Amino acid sequence: MAERIEQRLEDRVPELEQLERVGLFTRKEVRAVLRKASALEYKIQRRSLRKEDFINYIQYEINLLELIKKRRARIGYSFKKDEIENSILHRVHSLFNRAIGKWKEDVQLWLSHVAFCKQWNAKHQLSKVFSSMLAIHPNKPALWIMAAKWEMETQLSSESARRLFLRALRFHPECPKLYQEYFRMELMHAEKQRKEKKEFEQAKMDLGEFSYSEEILNGEMARIIYRDAAQKIKGVEFHLAVLSIAKLFDFTQDLQKEILESLQTKYADDPLTWDYMARRELDLGSLQSTEHTTKQMKVSEMTQREERCCAVFEEAVRAVPTEDMWKCYITFCLERYNRKTNSEALKQKRLERMLGVFSKAHESSLLPEALYKQWLQLLLEYSLFEKATEVAEAATKCFSMSVEMWQMRLQVLIQLKSDDVTQCFEEAVNHMKSKGTLPLWTLWVEWSEGTNSKEDTEALYQRSLHATTPAESVTMKEMYLDWTYRNGGYKKVKRVFTSLCENHPFSLDFFRKMIQIEKEQESCKMIHLREYYERALREFGSTDSDLWLDYIKEELSHPQGKPENCGSIHWRAMKMLQGDLVEDFVSKYTLLQTGHL
Repeated sequence: MAERIEQRLEDRVPELEQLERVGLFTRKEVRAVLRKASALEYKIQRRSLRKEDFINYIQYEINLLELIKKRRARIGYSFKKDEIENSILHRVHSLFNRAIGKWKEDVQLWLSHVAFCKQWNAKHQLSKVFSSMLAIHPNKPALWIMAAKWEMETQLSSESARRLFLRALRFHPECPKLYQEYFRMELMHAEKQRKEKKEFEQAKMDLGEFSYSEEILNGEMARIIYRDAAQKIKGVEFHLAVLSIAKLFDFTQDLQKEILESLQTKYADDPLTWDYMARRELDLGSLQSTEHTTKQMKVSEMTQREERCCAVFEEAVRAVPTEDMWKCYITFCLERYNRKTNSEALKQKRLERMLGVFSKAHESSLLPEALYKQWLQLLLEYSLFEKATEVAEAATKCFSMSVEMWQMRLQVLIQLKSDDVTQCFEEAVNHMKSKGTLPLWTLWVEWSEGTNSKEDTEALYQRSLHATTPAESVTMKEMYLDWTYRNGGYKKVKRVFTSLCENHPFSLDFFRKMIQIEKEQESCKMIHLREYYERALREFGSTDSDLWLDYIKEELSHPQGKPENCGSIHWRAMKMLQGDLVEDFVSKYTLLQTGHL
């Protein structure tokens, strides 16, 4: 092993001598490079190889290349690249090949090699990397697309890109993304040939035997790909994706027409088809901007286009009366409403249209739950309180088991300071029973704190503890404790804390809150703090090392504390804590003893 390493280091000597001779590196730097290279070589020659060692070595060589590049730019020296950079590049490729040979399944390693080849313009090497990578990972369409794009865009070889796509489709005959990118590639190739032909014609050059195929120039290859894909891939999304690609090229009108007809024939009942057809109206018949085009004319034209879109959507919701179809319609209206405009008339028109669509969807009982919230926000924003109350009530009837719907209705009533808030809360908790009602109870007690008497609020807190699930009652206990301290003082909160401790479960914050309340008192008593810490440790002593440390700190810092108790607390902590928490506790306790915590 040592002989092999020595040989590799000797192979470096010529390039290092050149670096020193031309003034890019000093003798001291050359020696440092040799030392570092020696250490890195030994790591990658061990019996048990580690991927990290290869990555570190490769990164070191790349950093060295970058440093040489900066030094060359600084002193203006651009010779001897064959003897210096090419030698390092060859070594990096060799390291990548060794690492990839050992960890073939690591795609990220392959991609790092690809990125390196692109960065240093190693085209011949990159071609080999892509071939090897695709042989090992033929099951990843993204890699085939990457290789084909490189062939098309960098190597300017549409033939090679086409071969790669055809090979990829043998492995993935139903992959939409592959078909989309192959379709795009053929259209790019056609566009490239059209430009070449145009330039030749403008230059009046004799093409001789060479001629351009009219079928290829008109995108016939792309049409064949689309037809083949349409037989294998189902779903409107693929057709829309292909159509959006075709629209990028100005010679594909016939192809676009064919895709559109296929879309309307095969997926006439799909909401996405109708959504596309409606939105298409925005782009059709747009007004050409001229010096004489007034602001009023632009607004009028935009209004007409939006009206045409809505007419298609209206037809759509009659033909396909589903939640998804209404969602597409409402989403379009919301997008147009949120679009900035200086015309108040257009903005008002968009608002009226949107509110009307919401109402129609609701009347059809096809308005999705998520959109009720947006409807209510709009109604409240424009102070349509009566309508908002009506909509909120209707939402809870449609989705009576949805906590969010009840929350929305209650928030509307609270905002309007309605007299029906309590009745609505009662109705909500009766419908929802106990599971998942925590948001309703927290909203209820928060509202009660600012509205009802202390007695009513306390009764509500006590009721919530029994009405919620044990896991949710933990939050209510914390809120109850905090409210009692704010409104009843120290003595009352102690009584409430004692009574709450009779029923499990608890949270750590529940105990920490009580400890904090005790520490805020002028006559803070250590005997009470010990009681709270002991209660907390019975519940969380095995899972929280910081609780033990806080207890020890309290004994050390409190005027009534007993530092001699720290030893027994430490012993108990070591017995109770589990797993890595013991090590965590020991390290923090050591820092505490040395005064660093």
